[in-house]
This record gives sequence, structure tokens and C-alpha cells, in this order.
Amino acid sequence: MTYVNYAVADGVARIVFQNPPVNSLGYGLRLALMQALDQAEADPAVQAVVIGGSERAFSGGADITEFGTPKSGRHPTLRDIVDALDAYGKPVVAAIDGVCLGGGLELAMGAHYRVAAARATLGLPEVKLGLLPGGGGTQRLPRLMGLERGLDMVVNGRQAKAAALADTALLDRVVETPVLDAAVEFARECVASGGAIKRARDIKIAEPDAEAFLQVARRNVAAANKHFPAPAACLEAVAGCLLPFDEGLRKERQLFVQLMNSPESAALRHVFAAERAAAKVPGVTAETARRDIRRVGVVGAGTMGGGISMNFLNAGIPVVLLEAEAAALERGVGIIRRNYENTMKKGRLTQAQVDERMGLLSTTLKYEDLADADLVIEAVFEDMDVKAKVFRALDAALKPGAILATNTSTLDVNAIAGFVQRPQDVVGLHFFSPANVMKLLEIVRADRTSDEVLATALSLAKAIGKQPVVSGVCDGFIGNRMLNGYRAAAEELLLYGASPAQIDRALENFGFAMGPYRMGDLAGLDIGWAIRKRRQAENPGQDFSSVADRICEAGRFGQKTGAGWYRYEAGNRTPLEDPAVTRILADFRQEKGISPRPFTPEEIVARCVYALVNEGARILEEGIALRASDIDVVYLNGYGFPAHRGGPMHYAQQVGLYNVVRAMHRYARLSDKAAAFWQPAPLLAKHAESGVPLA
Repeated sequence: MTYVNYAVADGVARIVFQNPPVNSLGYGLRLALMQALDQAEADPAVQAVVIGGSERAFSGGADITEFGTPKSGRHPTLRDIVDALDAYGKPVVAAIDGVCLGGGLELAMGAHYRVAAARATLGLPEVKLGLLPGGGGTQRLPRLMGLERGLDMVVNGRQAKAAALADTALLDRVVETPVLDAAVEFARECVASGGAIKRARDIKIAEPDAEAFLQVARRNVAAANKHFPAPAACLEAVAGCLLPFDEGLRKERQLFVQLMNSPESAALRHVFAAERAAAKVPGVTAETARRDIRRVGVVGAGTMGGGISMNFLNAGIPVVLLEAEAAALERGVGIIRRNYENTMKKGRLTQAQVDERMGLLSTTLKYEDLADADLVIEAVFEDMDVKAKVFRALDAALKPGAILATNTSTLDVNAIAGFVQRPQDVVGLHFFSPANVMKLLEIVRADRTSDEVLATALSLAKAIGKQPVVSGVCDGFIGNRMLNGYRAAAEELLLYGASPAQIDRALENFGFAMGPYRMGDLAGLDIGWAIRKRRQAENPGQDFSSVADRICEAGRFGQKTGAGWYRYEAGNRTPLEDPAVTRILADFRQEKGISPRPFTPEEIVARCVYALVNEGARILEEGIALRASDIDVVYLNGYGFPAHRGGPMHYAQQVGLYNVVRAMHRYARLSDKAAAFWQPAPLLAKHAESGVPLA
């Protein structure tokens, strides 16, 4: 493969990257670039050098697939190339277009001059992978932009358009014309004026009160990043710019190595790769046909239907919202409008944008008005008889080729597809509440869902800003099925002596956004109660009863009734421990003949997380999830699992599957009522024994 295109014309050597899609700085490109630089330096006909990429990308930075492999440290490294540019005897101009991120920007800062297209995007986002810029970026950027702006870009991973950076020394010229031609012209002007070489390393930081500014920044960064070491390390690396340049570089390198070996960075790098892998599905390729989605119908104007509608309105796609009754329709539209107006009050939307989005929304009480929709999403009550009625009506009303989607969170999508004459056009699109906010979209592939429909769903997820994960059909799909095990583990803890607050506190300290009992109160306990009743009716030989039933029987459905696992004061969502719940628990334990015992926070976390892992292994074994990392993506984006842990399956492999299985055997011995629950899934036991990671 040819990684660079090298050409010389009128004394200027052009080195243009040829490593699509984003010219990542893998070993092949690094080697080819260094060879081209050496060739240009040795050629007496070359007076200046221009380094460029494509319109899409100067360079997106390091090739993260090389992290942890011999190639990542193989010479020439990025540091080698930047050091070579510091010692280079001829002017080097970086021609920046598209994205110029991470190592790409560090390379550009190693050049002597930078010419950028106004539309180009620049930044150092390494902190989002739990790392810091390791190619001198923490030392050069504050010298070129000033300490405060440079620190902000490094610590927060912030990106900016070149047009917004034209007032800094980072860019020597910002242009609208083709950037490579503009950079060549700049290089010739530089040669004509004497060929001066300008190095970022030679700039002196001379900002008053720099140390005082850094002290304030340290406090703010520490407070905002409880579980993430990278932002604080980024700050300390940038603080090194107050030292002599080479000392600052050594400090940057030391901190980079520490972060690269941290579990938090390993987790975030895993998440980065997992989210990209989730969109790769057997049967779907770039050549698979996609259907055009120009108009969307949504059936049901409740909380979910309204939130789902907003996703498409935000993306500029017209929506027809259908309800059975005019009052419900009016209520739903009013909620959508209020959501937009609240966002406008926060300064994130203008009145014109609110009007534009609301202008894309139309309403109806008749299925016939959905006749020209390309996709219709059902978001009605979670009852199979109700779903059947809706899908039969849609089948009669919709045009050929329209996609029929269900937002069900637990019901059998194969059964739903059986209600229509076109099962190949049926797919599950499980949005998470609030649907206009939550990033996850579970795409449920039924037995007869066509590859074309699946490909369209995956593309549509990207268009509306969602993270898709494809699931097979089972009760609860990936996320809610695993949630059953998580809740069962939490309930066992509850029965044997832990309080809701103790369980929530342990899991929140571990990093969960919210513990299961606070989450239950937020979502509404009546939903789970209805699901347990359905499962009991469908499986009369099994016992689906729960202490949660007693809470619901007392009329405590969560925040919406002012009481659930906690009590809530009017107008306040702060959960308060309630003696009434303590009494309900004590009575239930007595009925079941259980003597309570204390639990440590560590055991609470292990039991709940390992229950997730065990069910995840069963889901993998059954082929419901395509890969272990897909399960992590679901739990990170839909269930508040802490990002710095990398998801339940990644976390289990960091702990060691052997240790997970050993702990589960211990829990089985301690549990006289749930020993079967703690039996490791066959796939989990197999990988624990072999030591081979779950894939």
C-alpha cells in the first residue's frame, strides 16, 4: 500500500497522506512520512515542504487498533517525526482540511507553519480515551494558543473550527480556497522572504498569575472528574509548559505512560472500539440496499411516542403523530412543545429552531393518514393484544416497502411480525426513556426481518444521533433481560438484610449513575409490577412474586405518587429513607423465614454486577447478542453503567472470569433460596476455565 503521495514542483515538495478514511497515523503511514521527509531534505531542488491530507481529514490521529501492540511503539513514532521536524532545515507547512485531531494536530504543530481551511476541525480529544496527547501536544498547544485556551482544549477534549482559531498563533493562515494550493503558495512566500523556520518549542509562556490559574483549575478538574484520572493528568502535563520545553516533554511522557497502563483508559479505549463494532452486523454491508426515510409515523403520543418523535424532528424528518383520542394527541403535542421551549430557555435552541421543528410535526386520529410514511414506529401500551390491533391497522394502511417498527421493551417481535402480511418489513426499535435524550437504540432483528430493513435501521440510528446495538428476539432483548438478573441479585440482598439505600449507595459509589431502587422510583414501579403479572400468567408453574409487589400494593409507585422505595416531599426529587419500607421488608423477611445479615459495599457491587455478567454470557451463548462488547455498549448507553469500568463484560474480564465464577459458587453456597440463580452460565464457566476472553 502507498501511504503517501510524493511530488515536487517549483521547489516545493508535496507529501499527501493516502491512508483513508481519516489518515490515521499507524506505523505504515509514519514510516512513509519519515522517508518522504528525508527524501525532501536530501533533495537540493526542494526548498520547502507541504504536508497535507484529504478534504475529509488531514489526520484523525493515532491508529488505536495498534494500542497495546508492537506497532504502537515501533520507530518511527510520532515523537520521532515531530523531533525530526524540530531539527528540519527547510520550512515545513501543514495543509489542514477536514479533521485534524489528536496525533494529527500534534504533527501539524510540529510543522513550522499551518494553513487551514476555515471548515477544518482541530482538537486533542485523547482525554476521552483516558489518555493525554503524547506527541508534545500538551507543550506546544498552550504555547501557540495561550495557557487558558490550550488547557481547555486538552483537559476537556474540546474541538474547534479553524475559523474560530484564526486569532491564535496555532494557525498562520485560514483560507476558503483549496487548502493544499494555499499551503504551497504560503510555502513559496516563505521561501521568497528568506525561508525562516518558526518552531512552537521556542515560544516562551509569559502569562501573569499562571500558577494561581492552575491551582483554581486543579480544584475544578478534581471536582468534575471523580472516577477519571486523565483530566487531572492532562492538567499536570500542560502545567509542564511552564518548565523548559524538554523537561515539559519528559513530564508529558511520564504521565502518558501512567495513563496508558490505567484500567480507566483500557475501559474507555474498549468502549471506543465497541461502539464502532456494534454497527457491524452479519448480512449487512456497504452494498446492502437502504430504504429512504423521508417521512415517519409514530403511533402513540405518550411519553415514549413524544420523545421518539423529537428524535426525527431534530434531524429534520417530518413526523405524523397518531393517537386514538384528540385529547391525548393534544396533550402529547403540548409536551413536545414544552420540551423544546425548556431547551430554548437554556439557550440551546432559538425560537426559529423551535418553530422549524414543530412545523415538521403533524397529527392525526386516522391510520389512513400514515399512508405515505416510509417508517412507522408503534409506541403504545405494552400489551400484546393492543400491539396486534395496531399492527393489523398499519398493515392495511401503509404503502408497500414501508417499515413497521415496534418500540416494545419486552414482547416477542416475532409474534408481532406475525400480525402482518409483510413480516420482512417488521423490526424492533427499542428507544430508552427519555427517548429524545437517551443515546441507546436496541434494534431487534426478528426471524424474518430483511437485511435491507436492518441496514436502514442502522443508518437511521446514525442519522438521529443514536448508538445502535442489534439484538435477537427474547423476553427483554439484551438490556432488560439482563436487568432482570441485576434486579434479582439486588432483591436477594434486600431480602437478606441490605436496605434500598445501602444497595443504591454501594452501586453509585462504584460509578452507576443511579442505583436500582432510585431508578425504579424514577421509572415507576407499576411498570415492573405489570410485567411480573404478565409473566406469572404466561408461566403459572413459576413464582414471579417479589417484595416490590408489596410496595406497589401499598400504592407506592415511585416519584409520581410521592412514595416508592423512598418517600419524596412535594416538589423535591430527593429520595428520603422511609420507615414504612423498613416495616414492609421486615414483614416480608419474616414470612419467608429469612434472618437478615449485613453486607459490605464490595459484596453488594459484586453480586449485582456478576448477575449482569452471568446473564450476559447466556445471551451470548444463545446468539441474542453478536459479541460481548455489544452488551457493554447497551449497558453503558442505556443503563448508566460507569464508563470508566468499560461495561459489565469488560469489567468481568478485568477482574478475571475465574474470580467471577469462584465468587458465584460462593454466593450459591450461601443462598438456600437462590442457589440455582448463581450457577455460572456454561459459556462463562468455559471461558473462566480456559482463560480465553469472551468475544
